[in-house]
Amino acid sequence: MTLGSCGTKKKIAELEAKNKECQDLLNSTTVKLNLCLSEKDIISNQLADLKKTNSDLISNVGNITLLSAKGAENLEKSLESLKEKDLKISRLQDALTRKDSVTLALVTSLKSAVGISDPDIEINVEKGVVMISIADKLLFKSGSYEISDRAKEILGKVAKVVNDKPDFECMVESHTDNVPYRNGVLLDNWDLSAKRATAVVRVLTNDHKVNPKQMIAAGRGEFQPLVANNTVENRAANRRTRIIVMPKIDQFYDMIEKEMKKQTGK
Repeated sequence: MTLGSCGTKKKIAELEAKNKECQDLLNSTTVKLNLCLSEKDIISNQLADLKKTNSDLISNVGNITLLSAKGAENLEKSLESLKEKDLKISRLQDALTRKDSVTLALVTSLKSAVGISDPDIEINVEKGVVMISIADKLLFKSGSYEISDRAKEILGKVAKVVNDKPDFECMVESHTDNVPYRNGVLLDNWDLSAKRATAVVRVLTNDHKVNPKQMIAAGRGEFQPLVANNTVENRAANRRTRIIVMPKIDQFYDMIEKEMKKQTGK
């Protein structure tokens, strides 16, 4: 019995040792399992973040592609608009060049026809139109709107050139000095300048057959002097009649429009 009891104790001790070993292994395994589970959660969260980041990147790439496409489209439209503007500017410059060529040719014709030896007659280009300035002493007597024979001769030469340009307009613009008009027949210098302008128009249309549709009569009175009206010489310079020969504005723009249509094929 004593021997049996000793054998049993030994087995119990061995089992207890084995049990402790298993318990230690279980505890160690449990710790490792908990660590693995914790790492799994961390990795799962990281994976979720990565998936979201990936989704955001894909979305951003799509947006960038869309923005790039819109940007390219807008850039193309801007370039097309610039091309159209450049074309319009080019056509306008061509039309202006042609107009300037016609204007210079007109100046040459007038100078050849009228002659420029007389200091009281000036022919030049101002602001793109042809100006024929004639001192009033060649056209009228002081305070009068009756045209002299010498003036009729000059106006005949002007009319010949104007008649060769049916697409041009001819404005007669009369100016006076600031000495008050005292004849009594007319009201003032403005009235006098208007009568002088219409007198010139009548000579051009009635005597020299200029088309009345080309004519414009304008009285400027004393309000656009060349110089101060403070001397006899200055007042004489301010008394003048200008004949302005210019292309009709509507025809000029028609010419530009036709040039643009010709270029674009529309």
